[in-house]
Amino acid sequence: MRVDTAAYNGCVIPSHYDSLIAKLIVHGRDRSEAIARMKRALDEFIVEGIKTTIPFHKKVLNSPLFIKGDFNTSFIEKMNSPVQNSVKETA
Repeated sequence: MRVDTAAYNGCVIPSHYDSLIAKLIVHGRDRSEAIARMKRALDEFIVEGIKTTIPFHKKVLNSPLFIKGDFNTSFIEKMNSPVQNSVKETA
């Protein structure tokens, strides 16, 4: 796991901040291991005081389409379809 950021403990993020506060990078021996590592890393990633896209990324990682590697430019639309939303998510 690697985190690229210029933020630090106690850092004040301005109200008009760049949405890329930090970049979290993981790898694994295969797709399944990399997804599991990213889920754990996101569960342990703490950002206070601002909203983040962590919940969105957790939803992506739990999507059956993403897990299968079945995604393209319409992935977000498919992920938000009623069929996908009927699949119980895990945090």
